Amino acid sequence: MTSRPAVEQHLRDLARLRRVRDRIDREYAQPLDVEALARGANMSAGHLSRQFRLAYGESPYSYLMTRRIERAMALLRRGDLSVTEVCFAVGCASLGTFSTRFTELVGMPPSTYRSQTAPATAGMPPCVAKQVTRPIRNREAPVTQRQLA
Repeated sequence: MTSRPAVEQHLRDLARLRRVRDRIDREYAQPLDVEALARGANMSAGHLSRQFRLAYGESPYSYLMTRRIERAMALLRRGDLSVTEVCFAVGCASLGTFSTRFTELVGMPPSTYRSQTAPATAGMPPCVAKQVTRPIRNREAPVTQRQLA
């Protein structure tokens, strides 16, 4: 049987992790790193990373980059900013890292995404366009027969 203080501590830890996730959602465009997030939650960076992965299935850095890419997708669909401007607007400091991560999550480079999806989502409400064009993380990608063999 689990002791009451252990359960209460677990719930407090989950609340702290939720605050970290909420901070990432709010401040994705700011220069955030795991150390800064851990300091804000009064945890070590290693402990935060382990606990965040247990709670949400991915590291804090991966979660941050996914939020940045989702926002970048919305900005690229608008079509009025260059890829470089979008990269810096979402808080990425390196165009190369941004392009690589974007391609991993979305399946195409940012410039291709902008040219192909801007016309495809024209006239679509932004909330619907966001759902339709949501990036698929590797662990969410559908399993094909070849992968099973």
